[in-house]
Amino acid sequence: MALTERTFDDKIEIVGNFRNIQVRTATIIERDGEEISRSFHRHVIAPGDDVSAESAEVQAIAAAVHTAEVIAAYEAHLAAQATPGGE
Repeated sequence: MALTERTFDDKIEIVGNFRNIQVRTATIIERDGEEISRSFHRHVIAPGDDVSAESAEVQAIAAAVHTAEVIAAYEAHLAAQATPGGE
């Protein structure tokens, strides 16, 4: 009886005004090639976040959608929220 575990990004979505990237990672446990368990983990990548530990696909998406303009707009939005009376 061989147990194996594999993980992969099974859903990648671009959401919101600042092109946040939602990544859902599936973890699948198999016994002798038959799936016995599946679980999910989600995380969000905001403009300007470090994506070096992400898959090549997520890195490519981040490079395409997190342009300098999007990052600057997101940082301005965060700064406005941090000040009293901000957005």
